[in-house]
Amino acid sequence: MRKLLVFLFLLISIPVFSQPNRTYTIKDKKAIKAFEEAIDAYNQFDYEKALTAMEALVNNKPDFIEAQLMLAQLYDETGDTEKAIEPLKKALALDERYYPAAWMMLAECYFSQGNYEEAEKAISKFIPLPKNDVKQEKRSQLILSSCIFAKSALQHPVPFEPINLGPGVNTENNEYYPCITADEQTLLFTRLIVDSQTQGRKQEDFYISKKTDAKWNDAQPVAEINTNKNEGAPTLSADGQMLIFTACEAADGTYGGTRQGIGSCDLFYSMKTPTGWTPAENMGNTVNSSTWESQPSFSANGRTLYFVRGKRTASGIKEQDIYYSYLRETGDWSVPVKVPGRVNTPFEEESVMIHPDGHTLYFSSNGHSGMGGLDIFMSRLLQSGEWDTPTNLGYPINTHKDENSIQVTARGKIALFASDRFGGQGGLDLYQFELPQRVQPALVTYVAGIISDKLSYKKLEARLELIDLETGKTVTECMSNKGGGDFLLCLPAGKDYALNVSKEGYLFHSENFSLKNFSGYEPYRLDVQLQKLRPGATIVLNNVFFETSKWELKPESMIELDRLVLLLKNNPEKKIEIGGHTDNVGSDEANLTLSNNRAQSVVDYLVKKGIAVNRLTAKGYGETVPIATNDTEMGRSKNRRTEFRVIE
Repeated sequence: MRKLLVFLFLLISIPVFSQPNRTYTIKDKKAIKAFEEAIDAYNQFDYEKALTAMEALVNNKPDFIEAQLMLAQLYDETGDTEKAIEPLKKALALDERYYPAAWMMLAECYFSQGNYEEAEKAISKFIPLPKNDVKQEKRSQLILSSCIFAKSALQHPVPFEPINLGPGVNTENNEYYPCITADEQTLLFTRLIVDSQTQGRKQEDFYISKKTDAKWNDAQPVAEINTNKNEGAPTLSADGQMLIFTACEAADGTYGGTRQGIGSCDLFYSMKTPTGWTPAENMGNTVNSSTWESQPSFSANGRTLYFVRGKRTASGIKEQDIYYSYLRETGDWSVPVKVPGRVNTPFEEESVMIHPDGHTLYFSSNGHSGMGGLDIFMSRLLQSGEWDTPTNLGYPINTHKDENSIQVTARGKIALFASDRFGGQGGLDLYQFELPQRVQPALVTYVAGIISDKLSYKKLEARLELIDLETGKTVTECMSNKGGGDFLLCLPAGKDYALNVSKEGYLFHSENFSLKNFSGYEPYRLDVQLQKLRPGATIVLNNVFFETSKWELKPESMIELDRLVLLLKNNPEKKIEIGGHTDNVGSDEANLTLSNNRAQSVVDYLVKKGIAVNRLTAKGYGETVPIATNDTEMGRSKNRRTEFRVIE
């Protein structure tokens, strides 16, 4: 557990031990010489020799405080923190004033073993004592609050029943860092494999599994991305079309393939095509720095990238924080900044995941009150733009060991994680479990489909914009797949949306999704056939709204009408007819008058926006041209519509 003791500056200063004429707590010159020889071995990274010598020394001289403390340090650095407890207790029993920080070291050791009672006792001894720095003060208070939290969490466990994802995903190798598309049909993860071409050296590669009938099929390597060096910590866009991942510099200074690095670890991206993935490209020196960037998470709106940036200080401290960068209108990334609010701490944050609702962040940290090691936390976005105080996911999701790399599905009820628990396929396996309700994200569904030409049926690459009808702001903007025309957009519940599909040379297509009172998960299927901009082409303006039996335009109609204005300005030779239609409720005369007035309201708006009146015709059709049955409310709602038709 070197990460505990080194991280906190609590180590005994090794160089001080080697200073000439240093005064030790014992006078035995032979013992002092043996101690200093062990320190020399330590400084030369010969931990085995140093440990053997120090064990022999404390057996012969149990009252040698420096040797007891150094033995604790060596146990910790060689991964046997439990053994470090005894020499720390002996050193404190000999003279607790000699090195008071040993109380905190002891508390850390107990805490790392999940012995919260003893950890609380030890840290309570240390807290009243003078501290070396502010970070030491913060850490000691954190250990105390964590002990209190952990004891309570043990008494109030949360439901937790992990299910192995099965042999299609898991093998005797380690599988970890999962990411999943919004439709839960594609899983991409990292697998640690033995490379037969490099004399048994282990390396990380990406694998993808597809789901069929609720079962994960045999995972296949992502051949276009994998190299003989490490690729890891991936994130997929919600539609599975973009992959962002981490690649790190190898010992020879290379990244693999034609990739060029900026820092020790960089973020790279690749796009999906009908024939595979494009060659990976560095995300550039705006996102990447001279330190290291890793563990990315790409928001479902396709505009914001969250990731972990870290560095190791000269004192050995590992500093890791969560940053974000957004895609600007100019198509480049903004300079990354730390996420605002209460997520980052002076300690370690990692394994970040932004949920498709855009307002719930999951991450791992050892800087908030928890069970020990890295715990998984959830934070929600406040109206101020800051992230709220994180919530621990609870025990036994979190334990005194490290937990990380959680992924929560779009529907928000299921989480994926890696574990080496008993009964798996071998090593770390991927599991799923039902997330406790209190840490579930907001409800999200999605719309998916294919965009094609109405006449030729050719699959089209088109732009999709999801717009919040209340604010007029674009929530998501993306392109359908260049070769397949397919798309997937996440729809967070609680809002009404306009969806606009556009491509140069075609009429735009609009849809409306009302999710203010949405409480289910059933996704939408939407196959869009775009019409070329030619006489006779007709589309329904699905986001033009009127009050019942009135013809004044509602404010949310302006979003769609402004798009029509832009289309007409970009095609100044075109003339159109605005057609108003009603259902069959009411008299024929009243419906005809209403439809005429509604069509005229749209024309008046277009004229006010600068479109010449001689290019526009308003015509009301009343109930005479239904496109659905008038026997149901759904059919009548479709018949109440505004259309435009290209007439010249």
